Amino acid sequence: MSLNNLRPPKGATHAKKRVGRGPGSGHGKTASRGSKGAKSRSGFRFKRGFEGGQMPLHRRVPKRGFHNIFRVEYAVVNLDTLGDVFDAGSEVTPEVLRERGLVRDRQALIKVLGRGEISKKLTVRAHKFSGTAAEKIAKAGGTTEILSA
Repeated sequence: MSLNNLRPPKGATHAKKRVGRGPGSGHGKTASRGSKGAKSRSGFRFKRGFEGGQMPLHRRVPKRGFHNIFRVEYAVVNLDTLGDVFDAGSEVTPEVLRERGLVRDRQALIKVLGRGEISKKLTVRAHKFSGTAAEKIAKAGGTTEILSA
């Protein structure tokens, strides 16, 4: 056996079906497409999701939910993170948070949440504060400042 006489095993391959080549071929006249109908025509293609005239799945399934177009998304930062990253007496602004990598989105509004404890006196400027976050910052001697969006 050598490369020049390698062949697939007997019966593994078969001749290509040549359609529309006359009555003697067995695939003449309608070229195995049947007669009439969209599928017999040249240039026919199913549309995405077409199920042969049956009501397609995306139309059978009921619509669900509600999307509020006025929803405002905030990038959140927690107090324990602020306590770890910033020194006492420092000023926390959205720009500084982005510089330090605590907030990724450039345009995002910032909301400070009250997870964890904070013992450092910080001046925090953000677009929104949760009630517990504002309380804990004030308790530690810091100040909160709400920025306009």
